[in-house]
Amino acid sequence: MSSHADWAERIQRLKAERDAVILAHNYQVPEIQDIADHVGDSLALARLAAASDATTIVLAGVYFMAETAKILNPERTVLIPDSEAGCSLADSITADQLRAWKAEHPGAAVVAYVNTTAEVKAETDVCCTSANAADVVNSIPADKEVLFLPDQFLGAHVRRVTGRDNLHVWMGECHVHAGISPADLQRKAEADPEAELYIHPECGCGTAALWQAGSGELPRAKVLSTSGMLQAARETRSQTVLVATETGMLHQLRKARPEVTWEAVNPHAVCRYMKMITPAALERCLRDGVTEVQVDPGVAGRARRAVEAMIA
Repeated sequence: MSSHADWAERIQRLKAERDAVILAHNYQVPEIQDIADHVGDSLALARLAAASDATTIVLAGVYFMAETAKILNPERTVLIPDSEAGCSLADSITADQLRAWKAEHPGAAVVAYVNTTAEVKAETDVCCTSANAADVVNSIPADKEVLFLPDQFLGAHVRRVTGRDNLHVWMGECHVHAGISPADLQRKAEADPEAELYIHPECGCGTAALWQAGSGELPRAKVLSTSGMLQAARETRSQTVLVATETGMLHQLRKARPEVTWEAVNPHAVCRYMKMITPAALERCLRDGVTEVQVDPGVAGRARRAVEAMIA
């Protein structure tokens, strides 16, 4: 019996003892994805956390995701295997910065991408994901100013899709997605003219690629959230698909359609924070109950409205 099988057995035993559910993000290492009860994007994980009846939720992802689970489940124990697993995008705006920005635009609606801290969510009217950002913005009266944060690439995508000129975009970025460049994309696309392209809207290559896709230069490009990529994967007729997002996503795509060749546009697009959730860290988390995630109840109450509006 391999040590991996032993580890998996220990995880299942500890999980049962703690009455825990393991929720893992698509960017986790394959071992974590394979042992998790559910794997998904941040919206799916928020929904699953809200729907679960386990007394303990183990969030194998980055810290803002565990906070979101706690916001939706104040009565439950929420654990994260490594509390240092942060997010460069969430770190690109603070609650103080948002309050100052709101003061410059009184009366504006604040739409925050779910990749934000609990304190920022508490200052927000409605949260969104990459999958529903345009729909959320479209639900706001056309004459009302919108402050969109924190991702500049997703914001540019939403502005283009909605055609709103009263949408102000915060200049934050995810360092991993920002590092997937138009040059990488062009080089890969030219090398394989038959391949389809799946592009996450947080990517630095996104704006250029979307423009090219819109102009017919890149007809094979699709802009998709990670859950959208998985959906498209099940339906694709292509033999090769180039994927512009964090490389952890390839594991789910390959499991969904093993006969398709899945290739990263940038194989170095790896989020070191996501990869901090190691098999050993998950085992320690379940064994010792560390680290428990707490959100100030006042902050959580204000943030909950914005998150529930997103889930709705």
